[in-house]
Amino acid sequence: MKELRNILENISILKASADTAVQVRAIAFDSRKINKDDVFVAIKGVQADGHNFINQAVENGASVVVVSQWQTNLPENIVQIQVADTHAALALMAANYYGNPSKKMKLVGVTGTNGKTTIATLLYRLFTQAGYKAGLLSTVKILVAGEAFEATHTTPDPLVIQYYLAKMLQEGVTHVFMEVSSHGIDQKRTKALDFDGAIFTNLTHDHLDYHETFINYRDTKKIFFDELKKDAFALVNIDDKNGAFMLQNTQAQKFTYALKNPADFKVKILEQNFTGMELLINNMDVWVRLIGEFNAYNLLSVYASANLLGLDSFDILKIISQMDSVDGRFEIILSPEGKVAIVDYAHTPDALENVLKTINSIRPKNTEKLIAVVGAGGNRDKTKRPEMAAVAAKLSDQVIFTSDNPRDENPDDIIDDMEAGVPGEYYKKTLRIADRHQAIKAAGQMANPGDIILVAGKGHEDYQIIKGVKHHFDDREEIKRVFGLISVKS
Repeated sequence: MKELRNILENISILKASADTAVQVRAIAFDSRKINKDDVFVAIKGVQADGHNFINQAVENGASVVVVSQWQTNLPENIVQIQVADTHAALALMAANYYGNPSKKMKLVGVTGTNGKTTIATLLYRLFTQAGYKAGLLSTVKILVAGEAFEATHTTPDPLVIQYYLAKMLQEGVTHVFMEVSSHGIDQKRTKALDFDGAIFTNLTHDHLDYHETFINYRDTKKIFFDELKKDAFALVNIDDKNGAFMLQNTQAQKFTYALKNPADFKVKILEQNFTGMELLINNMDVWVRLIGEFNAYNLLSVYASANLLGLDSFDILKIISQMDSVDGRFEIILSPEGKVAIVDYAHTPDALENVLKTINSIRPKNTEKLIAVVGAGGNRDKTKRPEMAAVAAKLSDQVIFTSDNPRDENPDDIIDDMEAGVPGEYYKKTLRIADRHQAIKAAGQMANPGDIILVAGKGHEDYQIIKGVKHHFDDREEIKRVFGLISVKS
């Protein structure tokens, strides 16, 4: 049990129905998870308003409710607390409840449209290899000093974040790396976190179903940098036109990285093939196992961040040279007869273009076919569908449009949206197969030895959501079956 007034520390209370010197057990914002003597925080979400579930929370045992709209019909024994913003209050309450663990370790957040998972994961691996106990909060998984836990969101809710940070602290973790999404920033999930560094990767077309305009999306990302403390570092990709914008109002120490423009940290690609690439990072030569211009940016930001956190430059490059790609990020699978498959999470027009351009730039003879299997998620930003299709059609020799996670939408309707973006000159090289299993199988049958198959969109994900039901589906498994590397029944 904890004292309510301690949990409410640093929160501006507009109105309270009783003294806050009472004991409470836990905090929840889902009325179904409330037990006796819990605090219920009423959150206005995208699909539901927690204020409508206060009675259910009280019935389940809540002794305290935190609201932004004062309730007049609550039992007298219920302590009611009114605040201006329950999203922000929840973040602060969660931090207070778990003892503000982020203040006792080095926490670095990575934001941007593309590259977040790769950068955060590689930083985790780098610091682990360097002998530190590290933690990771990412789209793929949560890692606590080597122990893995399932991740459900790019940036989890504040209670989950603080729970795992407290767990990391208990395990002796000193450095934590996390993805920071625009949704997480907008919904104040990161509000009470004490960041020691922030990385901006890039900004392209994504999440407009939520933010409505690109300006809103951009400005939301900027909030993350505006709220940094003075002794934190703000590291931005200055080759992206929004990089300088992110630094405008931050009080943190400002640093830049780039491939093309003058910057504090520079990288140049000297050579690359399907086994890796040779990079010149701040005039130091290193061979790495990752490929592509986008990975040159990713590795440079990893190098820069580690350097800013105090690691030796030579030690950083030594570890970077031994790193493999992150699951589902430009993951290469070879067939016995020489077909090449690449599984990548690319699910935005920019990410898809980067991957396709990388493949085209290192194709050994340029006589091999490049076959792309591309879909788009349902119940998400529809405006990027035709753009993704146009990019795929332009930069591939053959494109198969298929489903990704159709969710509640009809896969054929999604493909219709995609095909609407294909210029007439490229239409003949497109094919539609709504069933993703059949689409990947068809790509494998169409490919000859030496040809390259890109399966884009899902990457590390091992499921498909169809009509609200989650089914097991792994692009990597599908490719391996097509290539005869695992049995059909496995």
